[in-house]
Amino acid sequence: MSSTDKVFAGSIPKLYDEYLVPMIFSVYAEDLARRIAARSPSALLEIAAGTGAVTRAVAAALPRGVRYIATDLNEPMLAVAAQRQADDDRITWRQADGMALPFGDAEFDVVCCQFGAMFFPDRVKAYGEVKRVLKPDGTFVFNVWDRIEDNEVTDEATAALGKMFPDDPPRFMIRTPHGYHDKAVIRSDLERAGFRDIKIETRTEISRAPSADYAAIALCQGTPLRSEIEARDASKLQAATDSVAEAIRARHGSGPVEGKIQAIVIEARR
Repeated sequence: MSSTDKVFAGSIPKLYDEYLVPMIFSVYAEDLARRIAARSPSALLEIAAGTGAVTRAVAAALPRGVRYIATDLNEPMLAVAAQRQADDDRITWRQADGMALPFGDAEFDVVCCQFGAMFFPDRVKAYGEVKRVLKPDGTFVFNVWDRIEDNEVTDEATAALGKMFPDDPPRFMIRTPHGYHDKAVIRSDLERAGFRDIKIETRTEISRAPSADYAAIALCQGTPLRSEIEARDASKLQAATDSVAEAIRARHGSGPVEGKIQAIVIEARR
């Protein structure tokens, strides 16, 4: 993992929330919210909450009496999330590292995490922290992206950037968001951390964007991919975005864009 892979700062959080969340994250947030609500937790912890896509979906599905703590390593992302959900007094926002959770043992009925496990430097250690803060028989519910080849628009964007920077292609999407998809490895990591009753499933959905330009902005400017592009040539961010848009347009046409997205959803008991 590059040192920039976990940096969601500057204009990235706002663009991430405005463009990327509705394009690829919301549908999976709704799925996690249904799974969490089915367990009727009284105390819930969210790790890597980002700009609050899951937080908003879960909050809409749970009753008033829930204790809900939403955390993220990146304070700029949490600031956007807190602003979006400012009137919900059930939710406490807290900057926290998933590798060293600042909570006591057995505090939560459910811990959830949307598309954050890929960013943990030591996943077994992070899963051990989740297990520690879960109550007996508590549940860890999370998801990760499947292979980049099963996520069409992101794959197309990565290929287009590879042509633009052939000597040093940006690899963020392949390396990190889509770099942790082996189900056997995921299961092994959870078992090493002490989890049991592990259920792993593949979930295929459709991403939607109003245009190719929208999708290109989401990926090139609303993620740490932006930092990779700017590290190669800061003056070429717009040109890179335009190149990605043209590649997406060539595949999907000049109107609204639809493409396959695929994730892996995991539920494990303490």
